[in-house]
This record gives sequence, C-alpha cells and structure tokens, in this order.
Amino acid sequence: MDHVEHCDLLEVEIDNFADALEVAPPAARVPSCPDWSVADLAQHLGIIHRWAEHLVRVRADTYVSSDAMVFEQGPVGADWIREGGERLVATLRASDPDHAMWAWGHDQHVRFWSRRQLHETLIHRMDIDLATGKAPETDARIAVDGIDEFLVNLKSAAGFSPKVRELRGTGEVLQVRTSDADANWSIKLAPDGFELTVDAATPAASLYGASMDVLLVLYRRLPLKSTNVAGSGRQDLIDFWIANSALE
Repeated sequence: MDHVEHCDLLEVEIDNFADALEVAPPAARVPSCPDWSVADLAQHLGIIHRWAEHLVRVRADTYVSSDAMVFEQGPVGADWIREGGERLVATLRASDPDHAMWAWGHDQHVRFWSRRQLHETLIHRMDIDLATGKAPETDARIAVDGIDEFLVNLKSAAGFSPKVRELRGTGEVLQVRTSDADANWSIKLAPDGFELTVDAATPAASLYGASMDVLLVLYRRLPLKSTNVAGSGRQDLIDFWIANSALE
C-alpha cells in the first residue's frame, strides 16, 4: 500500500467510526480499552486526528504535544469526528508523502502519518464495534498492513509505552504468520532489545491465524484464547510478548 491508498482507506474508516458512533451509547464501556467509555474513545480519536493534521500541515520537525495546541473539544459526536477526519485526509492528500518531518515511528516522513492514522482509526473502529457487540471486520490486506505497521514502529513506541523496553531476551525468535495471506514476521529478542529479522533460526514460539485475528491479538483487543489464533512453542514467550508489546 502507498500513501494514496492509505489516505483513501483512512477516509473510509473515519466514516465507519462515525457511523458506529451515531448508534453507540456514549456511556457504554469499551471492553478493549477498559478505562474508557465510547465518548472517551471518540474524544481520543478526534483529538488524535486534529493533532496529526496539525503536525503534517506545518511539517513539524520536532514533537509537539496535543496539549500545547488549541483544539475544539466537541461536542463529541459523529459530526465532530467527520469534521476533524475530513481535514486530516485533505491535508494528507495535499502533502508530498516523501517530505521529511517528525514522526514518533520509524519512517520520518509525511507518509508515516497516512499509514499510522489509518491503523489508529481502524483499531479504534474495532474498539467501538466490540463495545456494541459487533464482530470487527476488515480485509486481510488491510490487516496485514496493520500488523506490519505495528511491528515496524513498536520499538519506537517505548517513549510512551514503557513496557516495550522490557521486550528483551537471549536470542529467542517469535514468528507471526497469517493463514489468509502470504505474510510472516520473525521477531528476535536480544539482550539490548528486539528487532524484526530474517534469521532462519527455528522459532521458539509462533502465532498463526487469520490476519484480522492476529492484528487484534497483537493490539491486545482480544485475548488469544478467544480467537482462532494458534500459539505454538513456548507459551511463556508468547505471553511475555503480548503482555509488554501493546501501544499505550
């Protein structure tokens, strides 16, 4: 997928989230984000969209906290989500994806933000689906891109997800594979951290399942045991990875 497709898919997911928000009770709890209500989730996503739009529009060369920006805070609802989302998509589409700028992840270019905001919005749309009893859905190709985006950027998330720093080991390899797409990743845990690798070593443990289920497990949106994702090899390594790898 490229910047243009990420923008197109982001536009769709913003509408999906807004549509779901229109029928979701604002006070309903979000089981995959247990400290939040639906209203809290919507406010978070609306602020994230406005924050990212500002960063891309000014081509920020360093981190700027959303607390330092003055955003309209609502009223939180579908129209507010669409308003911020439409501005975000318009700014991304008008920007050169290869323009260098600050990003919290691996790719320090505008294109980081179109990809990141697609998957931020996708995961939170799945959160609201889970809060309203709807089974989350997405195409396998999008889910595979989401898994890759998550794993590529996870190491850079240690600044705001401190448990990521605990992901160390002695050379163990955890393999992640999808059953509905030809995609796999190998993660090597070393004493100084982890990295994606093409190491041919036999994995100590593996996760295997439909790409959307794997995505939800990696994001800790659903527990492994409640999905059709199969874990093999060292269960303690799988549990260790899942416990420390979520974005917070």
